[in-house]
Amino acid sequence: MRYLVTGGAGFVGSHLSKLLLDNGHEVTVVDDLSTGSKSNIGRLQPHNQLRFYVGSVLDQELMDSLIRDSDHIFHLAAAVGVFTIVNKPIESLRTNIRGSEVVTELCQKYSKPLLVTSTSEIYGKNTQASLTEDADRVLGSPLVSRWTYSEAKAIEEMMAFSLYAQHGIPARIVRLFNTVGPGQSGDFGMVIPRFIRAAIDDAPIQVFGDGSQTRCFGHVLDVVEAIYLVSQSEATIGEVVNIGNPNEVSILELAKQIIEMLNSKSEIVFIPYQDAYSSGFEDMLRRVPNIDKINRLTGWCPSRSLNQVIIDSAAAFVK
Repeated sequence: MRYLVTGGAGFVGSHLSKLLLDNGHEVTVVDDLSTGSKSNIGRLQPHNQLRFYVGSVLDQELMDSLIRDSDHIFHLAAAVGVFTIVNKPIESLRTNIRGSEVVTELCQKYSKPLLVTSTSEIYGKNTQASLTEDADRVLGSPLVSRWTYSEAKAIEEMMAFSLYAQHGIPARIVRLFNTVGPGQSGDFGMVIPRFIRAAIDDAPIQVFGDGSQTRCFGHVLDVVEAIYLVSQSEATIGEVVNIGNPNEVSILELAKQIIEMLNSKSEIVFIPYQDAYSSGFEDMLRRVPNIDKINRLTGWCPSRSLNQVIIDSAAAFVK
């Protein structure tokens, strides 16, 4: 198979590309390197089944040729990270909405199967104990830039679903919950690489708010295996499925766990949200994935623990 991975130089995209290559497929990666990196691609090269293009999903001409010549499209390209979304809301909206429009239009033009990676941000401030795919979206004001990402990804989901519902083109949607692991950068607000970097340096670990907010973290190797399984299953066509690890941990406990595991001398300092982000920033208290659906449709469930995430992520930092 010839796969196109948009955003394939990013954290998740590069791991997915490696999985596809390891399974004997041809892989074309397109990435504008705004949040991806050449070093991620470097880990995949040399490989005679890999082609890499530095370019944007907003480039209609480039995307036309790449989608035309591919058998299946994985659409991961997006403006990502809380810092990016909050600090560059207009650019983020343009990339996430217009970029998805280009991809879905061309998949319709050439009748190409599409898998879109969406996000747990879809659920907003919904704090129910186990978020199923049909759970309500609970969002703040549209004037709070934090929620522009959720809005953009909801539009992207509808575009992808319409490919299937209106045009009969195989389309699948996955919602990722806090994917973490080796190779992830903390530059865009991702919490585990920020904490690990500080712990390795014995520097203060900055916890935003009081640290009582909880998150669930999925190892990137588990996540890309799940994405691939979803892409191969006939049962997932026209469906949206959660991908994540439902084990929940508070951010404060996460910081303590990283300090202990890395034998660090770091101290924990608490940073008010208004100092970390812009005034009026809203966070959610918890976000826990229900993964019954993907387990039922594909048999997948995560196999790697949070401890393994920390071990693998820290090892990548000290290489």
